[in-house]
Amino acid sequence: MFDHFYHQIFRRTVIGFGTLFNGVTIKRDGGEIIKVPLAYGPTQKFLARLEQQPDLNKPVQISLPRMSFEFTGVSYDTSRKLASTQAYAVVSKDDRTDIKKMYFPVPYNMSFELSIMALLNDDALQIVEQILPYFQPNFNLSIDLVESIGEKRDIPITLESVSFEDNYDGDYTSRRVLLYTLKFTAKTFLFGPVPEASKDVITRVSVGLAGGDPSPEAKRDLIYKSPTATKAYNGNVITNLDVDISDKDTVIAVNDSTNIPVRSYITIDDETLYVKSKTNNDLTVTRGMYNTRANEHVGGAGVLLITAADNDSIQAGDDFGFSG
Repeated sequence: MFDHFYHQIFRRTVIGFGTLFNGVTIKRDGGEIIKVPLAYGPTQKFLARLEQQPDLNKPVQISLPRMSFEFTGVSYDTSRKLASTQAYAVVSKDDRTDIKKMYFPVPYNMSFELSIMALLNDDALQIVEQILPYFQPNFNLSIDLVESIGEKRDIPITLESVSFEDNYDGDYTSRRVLLYTLKFTAKTFLFGPVPEASKDVITRVSVGLAGGDPSPEAKRDLIYKSPTATKAYNGNVITNLDVDISDKDTVIAVNDSTNIPVRSYITIDDETLYVKSKTNNDLTVTRGMYNTRANEHVGGAGVLLITAADNDSIQAGDDFGFSG
């Protein structure tokens, strides 16, 4: 614990935030297009400089308008909390065969303030109008948080508030400063140290209903199949067979398929079937599920739907979905 590591996540987020506003321009009446300077630092620093050096409002664009931004705080975000003990497999960016186990990141919110300072109201409004439409109220910024494992995530930048000040100093003819302050929150993640390569990393985890087949692609699988009923214990008859079917038919006709969802399980007599798709009242099914036998069934036989309520009625001798 507390071994040195530094992913530069705060630094990368600050740089990414500043980059969003690095290309703002204004257009004067004569057609002149001016790029608005952007710097990192508190607003008070730039306002003090304007007062101490009044010649900055000469026709040199280093004065006004200009923008500054500042990282003002960080706080833990409980609404995005993930289980601290859960982990997932990652692959080294340099060595694609080097698989490591990485714990889930910790969610933190970073607070920013963007200040827009201008002499002319039209300049300030041009800048504000070029920024606000992109935040509704979020704008996703893609940041490479942990470069060594290629962990790139979309960080939502949320516009929290916009405030405005029109300051006059001295007499009526004295220069004023128009100041817009935009407050933002960046919802980022902090990662712990990247562990050394692990020789016992689970390469794939599957979660599904009993009866599904795992993919053979991964070399080592951990498969959990949710306990589920393998027959309709509660006698939930929702429709009937329209015509007789043989033990080979994979398309069966029912009187009404409205209440039969696709990718559900049904029971006819002692056979359980999986509904892959349906067209009108014709169901395309997989026969003999859960080790039941595909049999012939006569028209008018009841079609029962297996629901979550049947899980509470699992009878002794059922395999609880853990077979295989």
